[in-house]
Amino acid sequence: MTIPQLLTIEQLAQEMGRDVREVEKLAGKGQIPGRRVDGKWIFQSNEIREWIESELKRYTPGELMALEHSQRSVETDRDCPVTSLLKLETMEVPLQARTRRSVIERLVEVAGKTWQIYTPDVVVKAVLDREEAMSTALDAGVAIPHLRSPLPDALGESLVAFGRTSKGIPFGGTRGLTDLFFLILCRDTRTHLQILARLGRLFHVPGFLDALREAEDEQAAWQLISDAEATLK
Repeated sequence: MTIPQLLTIEQLAQEMGRDVREVEKLAGKGQIPGRRVDGKWIFQSNEIREWIESELKRYTPGELMALEHSQRSVETDRDCPVTSLLKLETMEVPLQARTRRSVIERLVEVAGKTWQIYTPDVVVKAVLDREEAMSTALDAGVAIPHLRSPLPDALGESLVAFGRTSKGIPFGGTRGLTDLFFLILCRDTRTHLQILARLGRLFHVPGFLDALREAEDEQAAWQLISDAEATLK
């Protein structure tokens, strides 16, 4: 049995890129999962990761930037973390899928072209389990399927895959139809949260999602993502 990593309130504030007083106020209101032990706040890292994921859609661009910058990863390029993990070979436009399950299976297959997914069946199941627990579909027809917990033994390196279906499909939740999919497969939590935050910032770039829907092929889509990421600091 794996013992969850424990965080102090100072460590959590650093991980979130927030002021300690702000984090303590949120914890005191019960808005952050944590508990007091001998008068001090203690947080479990796995609970915090799930909480951050559930809150990301409410983050402002500034809050997303603070989270991203607090999660610098050795696996990504500092200036372009998404496009350092997203390759032409891990993209498919249009994505050959019509259901939630087939979207995930196809994206894992596309990402597997890198030969960095050692156990694709395990990865597919883990991503599907994550979707069953809580849909990753967001507003504006975009979804970010990902692992519920890191699977370092299943991956040779962290990856991002992208696909756009010809038509929107039901992908869970109450967000309507979804046609843009970013699959995140990371070997550790720090890289995972950095990529989630960076994608969240990209989704706020005016016209970005609409432009992706107009991209003719993988090359055009990759260039759009790269150009948009270059505008972020």
